[in-house]
Amino acid sequence: MESLVQDTIAIRVQSVLAKIRSAAEKTGRSVHSIRLVAATKTVSIRQIEEGVQAGLSILGENRVQEALTKIPAFNHSSVHWHFIGNLQRRKVRSVIGLFDLIHSVDSLELVKEIDRRAGEAGRKQDVLLEVNIGNEPTKAGFRPDDMRQIVSDMGCLSHVCIKGLMAIPPPTVDPESARPYFRKLNELAKMIDAQHFPSVRMDELSMGMSNDYEVAIEEGATLVRVGSAIFGARHV
Repeated sequence: MESLVQDTIAIRVQSVLAKIRSAAEKTGRSVHSIRLVAATKTVSIRQIEEGVQAGLSILGENRVQEALTKIPAFNHSSVHWHFIGNLQRRKVRSVIGLFDLIHSVDSLELVKEIDRRAGEAGRKQDVLLEVNIGNEPTKAGFRPDDMRQIVSDMGCLSHVCIKGLMAIPPPTVDPESARPYFRKLNELAKMIDAQHFPSVRMDELSMGMSNDYEVAIEEGATLVRVGSAIFGARHV
């Protein structure tokens, strides 16, 4: 049974990587411009280790407390950790220096807190701005129409480096239904990039998950967050 689980995770990792390559080739993109972030929420250290052995190099955590128990187990390896969940301001101090990239900065207050805590730690923290790309009333994130002003307001921050945007489209069964939202995020990033705001780059687009990452890649994703397609259904 142990070897079967091991083989299953390895096979799934290789299957996802193969689909990433195929989606990149379909649109003439270099596969090296796209990185897989394995979403490890509720996944055991043993399962994560199997995924790393199969080729995973970036791990994404949703919960600070869960990450604090997992990251030390991988100090010996070359994996990188990204924070991909909702980040509360009171927990910002715990994530500074722990994660290479925070995907989910969804308010001006949060980015200012990250800047303050990073300054106290003598660091610069890379972040992505989360966009509520579907303007959903119950979802966190900046509204697309506000992004130009929001990014301009962040120009005075000296310990935060904005690397791009992140979004989760409205839920849908058909991956093709997410395509217009991915395209809109890409267009928004290009608009922001053209403004040449200080300390702001639009190198990264974090979009696409297990059910729609291939479509996201076709629309410009550089980071895809895949969990269940690798580790199976989550048990929260």
